[in-house]
Amino acid sequence: MKKSAFTMIELVMVIVVLGILASLAMPRMERDSRQEAGDNILSAIRYTQHMALMDDKTNPNSATWQRALWQIRFSNSGNEWWYTIASNNDLNNNLDQNESAIDPANGHYMHSGNATIDSDESPNIFLTKKYGINNVTINDCTNQSNVLGMPNHIAFDYMGRPHRSVTQGGNHDFRTYINSMDCVLTFSFESGEDNLIIRIARETGYAQIVDQNAS
Repeated sequence: MKKSAFTMIELVMVIVVLGILASLAMPRMERDSRQEAGDNILSAIRYTQHMALMDDKTNPNSATWQRALWQIRFSNSGNEWWYTIASNNDLNNNLDQNESAIDPANGHYMHSGNATIDSDESPNIFLTKKYGINNVTINDCTNQSNVLGMPNHIAFDYMGRPHRSVTQGGNHDFRTYINSMDCVLTFSFESGEDNLIIRIARETGYAQIVDQNAS
């Protein structure tokens, strides 16, 4: 019987084609890492807003009730960045683990006090370890002289509206309410690839990834 098989030339051609496909796929893999980071952070912001929509924290009996608004806070230790999603129920400046949200993807806390991943903490919140993000900045989107500091957090109220500097209290008003300009969050990468930019619209809190030139 005559047996059919690949010739040496055919095998070489297959290897060449696979090499070409692999070289074309490499840039795609790099873009996916940045896209995955964007999807993660965007989902986290929207999840924070969702938690706020489901949980009215307004309390006219407390001068610092705004500290209890659901917020996403970006923290760092050296060059290691992570985020926490929590509601500061005890109205101090700390976000405790028992005040934090649970990651629906794995059932772990979306909270950490340092750059080390503990067994009960979601690995999705560790931006440097997971995506190589080495810096996070938020523009001064309040544009209000009576809101102090430049904190790395965005909070939402029960109507889904964005707030900033909620740790400063509020005296029963909405002085932390962002209604003058959009918030722009910029994430830089260790690899030097293009920054990831997420814009949170003033008043509505709508979050979306934008082109770097549109910031």
